[in-house]
Amino acid sequence: MIVREIQAKSILSKSKVHEYVVNPYVGCEHACTFCYARFMKRFTGHREPWGEFVDVKVNAPELLEKEIKRKRVGSVWVSGVCDPYQPLEERYRLTRECLKILVRNGWPVFVQTRSPLVLRDMDILQGAADSEVGMSIATADDGIRKLFEPDAPRTEDRIDALERLHRAGIRTYAMIAPMLPRAEGLPEVLKGKVDYIIVDRMNYTHADWVYRKHGLQSCMTDDFFYRTGNELASSCRRSGIECRMVC
Repeated sequence: MIVREIQAKSILSKSKVHEYVVNPYVGCEHACTFCYARFMKRFTGHREPWGEFVDVKVNAPELLEKEIKRKRVGSVWVSGVCDPYQPLEERYRLTRECLKILVRNGWPVFVQTRSPLVLRDMDILQGAADSEVGMSIATADDGIRKLFEPDAPRTEDRIDALERLHRAGIRTYAMIAPMLPRAEGLPEVLKGKVDYIIVDRMNYTHADWVYRKHGLQSCMTDDFFYRTGNELASSCRRSGIECRMVC
């Protein structure tokens, strides 16, 4: 893993998902095979394979403190093209410091991660006037998870984190993105742990490669999406969970 400490020029950017996005890091240690953020290499100049580099924006909190004073208050996505709680966050604590600034100034925060490290910052999130934490979970089968997300936290640990956050009074959601085999089993295990579920097809170019690598027949077809999406929606209804389909 090549880690560089850099000085960013800005940190609070416009977003198509929420009004703003904060990305404290460039690159991600989780190295998920299907990650849409791989496109970032076209703009950052990195020649290393995705998952083998991370740039740490060490001045992120300092920039954020200045930028929120110049911009209209709006919802902030933490984060869009990196996992804000990838392992390096335990050392650098940039996400934590940015959350402190946003919450202290009354900005709505929407966290999205694959890591239970978010539990460390429950004290900040509980003090927010408007916050949500989403955990990205693509399948209920940890064996399948290992094929596509070998460096990401276990599925069981993510679900446990959602439960702890939910019990602490923090609004939670699960992001099933991308839908992988056995995803339809997630609503049942997430019952009572999330306020809603988002299902998103996303980009499967790289995920399809994993099937070929292991000599398996790919299921990444339109039929798979429609069938699994319908099964997920039905499972959500049975479990009493709101399901938002965006694929």
